[in-house]
Amino acid sequence: MARRSSLLAGVAVVAALAAGGWAVAERPGRAPAVAADVTPSLTTTSVKRADLADERLFSGTLGFGADRKVQGTGAGVVTRLPAVGTPVTRGTRLYRVDDQPVVVFYGDTPPFRAIDRPGLVGSDVLQLRRNLAALGFPTWSVHADAADQSLLAALRSWQAKLGVAAPGTLKPGQIVVVGGPGRVSALDADPGSPAAGPILRLSSTSRVVTVPMSAVDAGTVTRGARVTITLPDARETPGTVTAISRTITQTPDSDEPPKVTVTITPGTTKDVASLDAAPVQVRFTTAARRNVLTVPVGALVALREGGYAVQRPDGSLIAAATGVFAGGLVEVSGPGIAEGLTVVTSP
Repeated sequence: MARRSSLLAGVAVVAALAAGGWAVAERPGRAPAVAADVTPSLTTTSVKRADLADERLFSGTLGFGADRKVQGTGAGVVTRLPAVGTPVTRGTRLYRVDDQPVVVFYGDTPPFRAIDRPGLVGSDVLQLRRNLAALGFPTWSVHADAADQSLLAALRSWQAKLGVAAPGTLKPGQIVVVGGPGRVSALDADPGSPAAGPILRLSSTSRVVTVPMSAVDAGTVTRGARVTITLPDARETPGTVTAISRTITQTPDSDEPPKVTVTITPGTTKDVASLDAAPVQVRFTTAARRNVLTVPVGALVALREGGYAVQRPDGSLIAAATGVFAGGLVEVSGPGIAEGLTVVTSP
């Protein structure tokens, strides 16, 4: 009989627990315990003023920028080529064809004919006159774009100094025309290759960072924008956006969106002087707001009808317009939202 009473008491306790209550043994002369109401605690914060900057990180490459192809012209065989990294300026004997020097001119008119007699008129003649003057062989003429005896005499003197066979005539294969200073970045020919064809490639003399990004992302970037470049050794150096390409490229058989190239010039050249090429990270600030009202992102309540609100501790909601998101904070504004307002946020 005692064993049955014990079993019944145990069943009563289990049943009470299963029902969500607490079974408390009563002692003689003591009032039964009463369960206290439990109110869930709320995590709150206050609306504060802060400066926000929306920053995005992209991978880039430090190097010397895009290559420019140097195309050889004329007959003959390439007999000597420069080393990669060779600096290229006006007057540089860039390579040799049939053991004769091919010299660098600055300009924008490719050589297309021989300049060998007075009376020829054109931009190539003007280009020759300007380059000879810059190399120390000036000429004077009423019509700078017209060949005359003074120009041909200066040409002959310059070529004789170079050691050109039969000076006095400028043939297309004797010069290459580039837009400005550069450096040899790659060789496309070998000694023995035909002179008429790809010879080498030039790049800028200054190091730049190129960042491929989608057209949508590039739309938030402007020329002149300041960025921060993180080098492979974790050092940071400033940079400025100097170019945004207008050509959109896409890798064949790739699911990635089309890309444009953003070019950045480091602001401190000594920070990158020891690197010819390296992967880097670039931090862009795409939006910045100063002294705005902010709350943690976790304080936003998404509304069924669209938009957001913040919640007071009493459960009431205040509609909130959002601005910049950055660092776990969000800019908020709207009627009823003021600095110091207490709102509920996620823990």
